Amino acid sequence: MKKALITLTLGLLCTPAFADEQACDIAAATVNKVQSQLAVVINPANYPDKNGGLFSPNRMWSAIVDRKGQLCSVINSGNDPWPGSRAIAIAKAGTANDFSNSALALSTANLYGPTQPGGSLYGLNNSNPFNPDFLGQGSLGRGRGQTPGGIITFGGGVALYQSGKVIGGLGVSGDTSCADHAIAFRMRHLAALDASIPGGVKADNISYYPTAAIDPSQFKQPHCQGAGIDVTP
Repeated sequence: MKKALITLTLGLLCTPAFADEQACDIAAATVNKVQSQLAVVINPANYPDKNGGLFSPNRMWSAIVDRKGQLCSVINSGNDPWPGSRAIAIAKAGTANDFSNSALALSTANLYGPTQPGGSLYGLNNSNPFNPDFLGQGSLGRGRGQTPGGIITFGGGVALYQSGKVIGGLGVSGDTSCADHAIAFRMRHLAALDASIPGGVKADNISYYPTAAIDPSQFKQPHCQGAGIDVTP
């Protein structure tokens, strides 16, 4: 009995904190279809407003989670994006998935206003901390199949829709939050995962405050450097 207990204890201690064996609930072909759009969308020649932002082409991390919040995929654009944006992209994907459903789509940009002081969702950012086990940069696949969590309430995260239901979330990070939103919004459209969004394909598009004043009753966020006023799919 004592030997069995020691063996069990050693087995638990040797179990990795995360593993890749757990499958993502989104079909691999769908995940690949979404992620393959990153190289297209960061190219400034493809869009009149060039996505805005600090870099041209944009330097991005892109992450996808399924409806359970499990991490399906993390890639980057291969042009030296900020390492810290990896975790932000994952958390944006999770946030958009967490707060969208078959009746209402909310991008992370939409959540900026109500999460400010005085807003109805103030404190939301602290509700689901990101798991630091998934911060490592050693592998693009680190944490795949696990649920890293995290809440981000500025542009760059959108829910993915099929047949009127959310199947997961897409998060993009590496530039201004406005540029991040533009890229995620356009990646989803090119992958045809916005066709059944309640309210239409623009329902969760970014909306800007007309001035620097923040009204926490509105689902808007401030304008960013170089960003277009209207993001088209």
